[in-house]
Amino acid sequence: MKIKNVLCAEGFTGFYNDDQAAIKKGAEMDRFTYIGDPLTQNFKAIRQAGESLSIMLLLENGMIAYGDAAAVQYSGAGGRDTLFEAKKAKTFFLENIRPLLLGLDISEFRTNARRFDTLNIDGKPIHTALRYGITQALLDATAKAQGLTISELVRKEYNIDTPRYVPIPVFAQTGDERYTGVDKMIMKEIEVLPHGLINSVKTKLGINGEKLMDYVKWLRHRIIEKRMREDYEPILHIDVYGTIGMIFDDNIEKCFNYLKELSKTAEPFTLRIEGPIDKGNREDTLEALKALKTMIDADDSVHVEIVADEWCNTLEDVKVFADEGAAHMLQVKTPDLGGVNNTIEALRYCLKKGVGAYSGGSCNETNISAEITTSIAIACSAKQCLAKPGMGTDEGIMIVKNHMMREIAFIESRWHDENR
Repeated sequence: MKIKNVLCAEGFTGFYNDDQAAIKKGAEMDRFTYIGDPLTQNFKAIRQAGESLSIMLLLENGMIAYGDAAAVQYSGAGGRDTLFEAKKAKTFFLENIRPLLLGLDISEFRTNARRFDTLNIDGKPIHTALRYGITQALLDATAKAQGLTISELVRKEYNIDTPRYVPIPVFAQTGDERYTGVDKMIMKEIEVLPHGLINSVKTKLGINGEKLMDYVKWLRHRIIEKRMREDYEPILHIDVYGTIGMIFDDNIEKCFNYLKELSKTAEPFTLRIEGPIDKGNREDTLEALKALKTMIDADDSVHVEIVADEWCNTLEDVKVFADEGAAHMLQVKTPDLGGVNNTIEALRYCLKKGVGAYSGGSCNETNISAEITTSIAIACSAKQCLAKPGMGTDEGIMIVKNHMMREIAFIESRWHDENR
């Protein structure tokens, strides 16, 4: 089956693009915006509306396949591509990519995905956001051409021999509503929470880490107080954006001692800390996280896992971090990897290496990209899956959880019909 027509449309994402450099420098919030000038290339403000480009492939059978090009909230940070601008991307796509898609045979996903993910125009790779959206649409197209769900197609093409399709634990994020959001998550019994968005030393971590310590103490008490059943024990996963390293001048022993105390405060809940140290480049960040993990693993009294995010952006990065054992879990930040074929490979590589495979992404995505990458997470048996897009908590949980349960129910029903 071939692609009959190719359309695209500009749109919004589920959140905003934030200039991480300016925020880490101490930019103050003015209600929902920030005061001051941006520091990162192409930003017009420290916070600005996130943009997407929806790619639509009309197939010969009359069906339409969808994929949304979108980039992460902190574009331009941690070695990532620059800010994604939908209007410029649309012009580029129509001139350079659309002619290559017209008439394309979509009977197989992997070959097509590899071609567009590695495509160079004028000697340069295309933006990760476009690679992300194009390959989503190609994956959806091949699944629809074969009458399969995306999860089934991924397992078929990648020879994943797992007998059952099971729900993946969902990781929800509160954004700055880190108290109200937690109550919502407890009511819905979300498996991993709350993310917390600890991206400022002054207002969220504390110059000695005291604000985060108080928050974890509150979090533990709130879960115990508000849960409807005693066996609801979510994992506490908090993203600190390298701020723990900042307050301790990246001293590994001091970071370890702080995490040890933090993990005791969280008991009886398992604690995950994402991005405890950010050294500003991949090699130094990897070595720092590896040293920190070594200290944690050597002390049986410490119940904390560290999660790598910044500088673990590409498929190559994921493989290097996994090979080096640099963290207990790696976030496969789906838009950063470009083609979703890389997301599949990255999740499978983590599982092969015995590293926690976290199918992540960004609040700054869309419902389409969230659903497609959730299907991939199911197919690859990821350890957890991010509720996205948005920071309103409920919307991301609804999109990801409902899609997950619908797809699994459909696959199970077909399996029972075929095995009667």
